[in-house]
Amino acid sequence: MEGIPEIPAALSERLNRYQQVRGASLGGWLPDGSLLISTRFGETAQVHRVKAPGAARSQLTFYPEPVGAMAPHPRQAGFVFAKDKGGDEFFQLYWQDLASGEARLLTDGKSQNSGALWSADGSLLALRTTRRNGKDTDLHLLKFGETQSVPVLEREGSWAALDFSPDNRQLLVLKSISINESELYLLDLASKALTRFHDREQPLAFGGARFGKDGKGVYFVSDEGSEFMRLHYQRLDGGKTEVLSADIPWNVEEFALSAGGSRLAFVSNEDGLAALHLIDLKSGQRIATPKLPAGQIGGIDFDPRGRQLAFSLDRATAPSDVYSFRIGEKTLSRWTESEVGGLNTADFIEPQLIRYPSFDGRSIPAFVYKPKLAAGAKAPVIVSIHGGPEAQALPTFSPVSQYYLKELGIAVITPNVRGSDGYGKSYLKLDNGLKRKDSVKDIGALLDWIALQPDLDAGRVLVMGGSYGGYMTLASMVDYNDRLRAGVDVVGISNFVTFLTNTQDYRRDLRRVEYGDERIPEMRAFMEAIAPLNNAQKITKPMFVVQGLNDPRVPASEAEQMVAKMRGNGGAVWYLAAKDEGHGFRKKSNRDYQTAATVLFLQQTLLGE
Repeated sequence: MEGIPEIPAALSERLNRYQQVRGASLGGWLPDGSLLISTRFGETAQVHRVKAPGAARSQLTFYPEPVGAMAPHPRQAGFVFAKDKGGDEFFQLYWQDLASGEARLLTDGKSQNSGALWSADGSLLALRTTRRNGKDTDLHLLKFGETQSVPVLEREGSWAALDFSPDNRQLLVLKSISINESELYLLDLASKALTRFHDREQPLAFGGARFGKDGKGVYFVSDEGSEFMRLHYQRLDGGKTEVLSADIPWNVEEFALSAGGSRLAFVSNEDGLAALHLIDLKSGQRIATPKLPAGQIGGIDFDPRGRQLAFSLDRATAPSDVYSFRIGEKTLSRWTESEVGGLNTADFIEPQLIRYPSFDGRSIPAFVYKPKLAAGAKAPVIVSIHGGPEAQALPTFSPVSQYYLKELGIAVITPNVRGSDGYGKSYLKLDNGLKRKDSVKDIGALLDWIALQPDLDAGRVLVMGGSYGGYMTLASMVDYNDRLRAGVDVVGISNFVTFLTNTQDYRRDLRRVEYGDERIPEMRAFMEAIAPLNNAQKITKPMFVVQGLNDPRVPASEAEQMVAKMRGNGGAVWYLAAKDEGHGFRKKSNRDYQTAATVLFLQQTLLGE
């Protein structure tokens, strides 16, 4: 904690209720019809079990570190979960047996492991691991009840297992090249032979893929022939590919098949809001679903009998909770009701979706949250830029943003600058390589838009963001220093050359596709020219830099070198670094301090005279 004043007790007390908010997300169905969920009762998110809608949440894991992704066994009372140390993202996989209450390590304790996937009968577990060389992500199989996994695919690149065939003889596997390009294969588990699925001359991007329950075809998400990711079905004996979401001009983000294979559910992202769809695969007709409030839907999963569909629902004015409904019925069952610290949810602010023109005439979407103000008043503004960069700012619940709105009277704008996901593959590519600064120009255009709004104060604007959003924050401070009051950079990139040199080996090639290859002289020169680190003298306004010291994605050296350079130029810089965090703060006490320090920074820079 360098340069950060003592947090006033009154500030911490006022923040307290907002910091007590928690949410719940779906982990999946257990064979007995109960649900696994993730929620936080103490310092970190852990796995809980809920036996019926509205029933008590029974905690199953108790660790100082957050417990990540979980995979319930399809037939046994237990699940696999992932856990790292201090945010280092070198996840290990564990089997949690619900009968004995014991957890057993399934991986080597050193490499990065993820992607736990059960076969339908639960006899096999597929997982991805960097165990072989720390760079490539191979695929291993583990027989249920055993402790030693065996490799089934060891090749260069980043691979993931998506689904077992019904007879357990094949795996659908995906090789990720970039967000715009990936390759889908069938892996024969006996011979280890790889067969390219749906091979085309033009590069494609694939999302999820699943075998049909009869094993005769594959359902998959792809951008073939479209700007957007659509849901398809293709028989394995050839024949024409059928597009199942042709009527929806937006990305399909996830889908699920019922155990019997007669129904399919999928979620589309329609201008930043989720829509749930259900198909009867025998008739090809859509099945009516309950009307849901506007928000984000995630983790869709059919129960073991295929009669219910569970999912998480997150709204701008309510934290994520878990719901289900019986197929063909219009009534929702609510499994969890997450606490909001005693706050009145009716006071929470809904965003407005706007589009503003940028330097080249392109329309840039953004969500605008405005506080309730007295007549004629103008609100100061936080421009909050998402990371990724292949991500999307969505109207999800943020108790911190609601604090800014209600308690501080600050407007919050979350733009989806060019390069953001959700608006087509052409939009996604607009910031690649030598076009990197075009996305920063979109922030300049947003400042122009703010200046035209009668209820926003263009003289009091702060920019903040995390990861790639941290780079955007630093770059915006360089280019628009005179138009900004201050900046908050969380785990941000300060120089793409040093970032690519020091990020973890297993990430480097994937990031080069997006940011450019620093080994090419022309690209290296461009990266050095646009690096905030090399332009730090242009930042004369206060900065707050936040970093996890175990960050495997954006190493702490990116923050440390930027802080040193800005301070060397005489700049006012607050620096917060956590020894037990990685790419963002996940422990409640650390997040609470970060939030309180950020509020104090806002009070002194954005709200001060």
